[in-house]
Amino acid sequence: MTLEIFVPFWGDPALLYETVGSVRAQRNPDWRLIVIDDCYPDESVPAYFAAIDDERISYTRNATNLGITENYREAIRRATTEYIAILGCDDLLHPSYVDLIARTTARVPNADVIQPGVQVIDEHGAVVAPLADRVKLGLLAPRGGSGIAVLTGERMATSLIRGDWLYWPSLAFRTETLKRIDFREGLPIIQDLALLMDIAFDGGTLAYNPALAFSYRRHSASASQKTLLDGRRFRDERTYYAEARRLADSHGWARTSRTARARLMSRLHAVTELPKVLRGGNRAGIESTLAHIVAL
Repeated sequence: MTLEIFVPFWGDPALLYETVGSVRAQRNPDWRLIVIDDCYPDESVPAYFAAIDDERISYTRNATNLGITENYREAIRRATTEYIAILGCDDLLHPSYVDLIARTTARVPNADVIQPGVQVIDEHGAVVAPLADRVKLGLLAPRGGSGIAVLTGERMATSLIRGDWLYWPSLAFRTETLKRIDFREGLPIIQDLALLMDIAFDGGTLAYNPALAFSYRRHSASASQKTLLDGRRFRDERTYYAEARRLADSHGWARTSRTARARLMSRLHAVTELPKVLRGGNRAGIESTLAHIVAL
């Protein structure tokens, strides 16, 4: 199985080159890498790829800046293999990643989404364990032991709406599923959760292989932290949780609906972030966070 690995690029070229190096270090050589440069203003980037002599690696630059969601869509439009991965341009594959995806799809041939084992690194590459990630991996991820946990339909939807424990850049997807189920408009901050839930509502299957194969880079000054401080993060979450309840009710998935209504882990997240938001002093952020904690 050839795995196409897309990297929509806008960011630090040095980190991009580390990402490329991690792809080239795969033990399984059956991959293709496609980097889609969204007009990042640095001429050293195309020169770097022009110097690479590997027919499995291609580089293209968009004619105009598309933005992250449209660049994801561009990757999906270009996809030709049965499964693809869409990496962040600063994350790292472990040498076992392509092998793990191949083994998992062989054992779960109906999988629409494959989640490998993930560790979190900071902007300097050091392994870290922030509270949110300890909760993801310790409390929310299903217990599959050393085997593969398989979640389909209502079970997948309930697991994810309880708390999104997946790491988007690490996922491999069935290409046909992504070509059929698009990103939702109007929810840029949690578009990954919304798409994954739509796959679940469509009867899709998630396979979680906990064998470690990916390093997810979490920056201390990330865009997601900014959206917490200005209130957008929790506002969008409340909007989507209400939509998830509506969809679950339309499917007759009572457990998913109850979980979306309670949104316990999301409320607890807001509680843990409240001191930081209060220190930030943004009124909209404070009001949004408090509303997220108490609103029904």
